[in-house]
Amino acid sequence: MAERLGPVLVVDDEDDIRNLLLLQLQKEGFTAISASNGLDALELAQRVTPSLVILDLMLPGLPGTEVCRRLRAEAATKDVPIIMLSARSDEIDRVVGFEVGADDYVTKPFSARELLLRVRAVLRRAPTGDEGAEGTHTFVGTPGGLRIDETGHHVYVNDEEVPLTATEFKLLLTLARRADRVQTRGQLLQEVWDMPPDLNTRTVDTHMKRLREKLGDASAHVETVRGVGYRFRREPEGS
Repeated sequence: MAERLGPVLVVDDEDDIRNLLLLQLQKEGFTAISASNGLDALELAQRVTPSLVILDLMLPGLPGTEVCRRLRAEAATKDVPIIMLSARSDEIDRVVGFEVGADDYVTKPFSARELLLRVRAVLRRAPTGDEGAEGTHTFVGTPGGLRIDETGHHVYVNDEEVPLTATEFKLLLTLARRADRVQTRGQLLQEVWDMPPDLNTRTVDTHMKRLREKLGDASAHVETVRGVGYRFRREPEGS
C-alpha cells in the first residue's frame, strides 16, 4: 500500500520524536517529510499534498488545532487524513481534536508500532479513487433529503455538499449501508477504526456528535439507541 501513496507529513517540534517517526515510516516503505512548526507544515502541505498528516497538538506559534482547521479549509488538503498527537490525555482534548477535523488521536508517550498500525488503519479509511463504485444512496425523509455519493466520496444535504473527513464519511456510510439495523459501538469501532470492539473509548461518540452537527437537518436519520449504539433510519420518525 505504501508504495502507491504520497508522502506522510510529520509535524512535531520535538526533534527526537520527529526523527524517530521519519525513520520508522521510511522503514515501512512510506515516503516521509517533516516540519517543526505549523506555518512550515501548511506551506509544505500546499506544495506537496501529503497522503496523511501526523500532527502534534502543542506547536510553537500556530497550535495544531489551527493547523488542522486550515488544512480542512483548503481544497487540496480537506480530505487528507490527520492523526493528532498530544501529551494531553483528557477527554476534552480528544473532543477538540476530533471537532477540528482529526481522524485519530494518539496520546504521548506512544509506541512507534502502535502509531504505524494507526497510520495504516486511517489510510485504509481514506478515499483512494480505485474502490469499486457502489453508486449513490438517496434518503428523502428530511427537508431536501440526504444523498451519499460513494463513488465520489461526497455527501449532500438540501442539495448542498457537506464537507466530511474520511472517517466521518466512512462512519456515515457504514450506518447507511446497514439502515434500520442497530450498530453497537463495538461494531463501529471494528468497522470504521479497525479497533478492538471492547476498547473503552469515547471515539465513536465524539465522532458521531461532530457528524450530526455537520449533517444539520439530515441528522434526524442517525438515531441513538441508548445503552447499545446507533441506528440509521431510512425514514426518520416524524418525517
